[in-house]
Amino acid sequence: MGTSLTGGWTPYSTTVPAESKKVFDSVIKGLIGAKYSPLAVATQVVSGINYRFFANSQVVYPGALNEAVIIQIYQPLQGDAHITSIKKVD
Repeated sequence: MGTSLTGGWTPYSTTVPAESKKVFDSVIKGLIGAKYSPLAVATQVVSGINYRFFANSQVVYPGALNEAVIIQIYQPLQGDAHITSIKKVD
């Protein structure tokens, strides 16, 4: 995850650690209609951990184009991680 100050974001890393990938997979598995693949991740230590994934998105239909998105996920100290936003990168 890298070293960071509480509240500050780490730089994006194109090496997505296993723990970050596990969090990503746990929240993405329930989504339908698009396939997401993480390409880089940044983290922020708060009361839990915020993850900001730069990801590839492909709508699930023949000939669909790939798009870049930022998927933000919050992992509280207690409980399950959840998506706080998915934004298309312009």
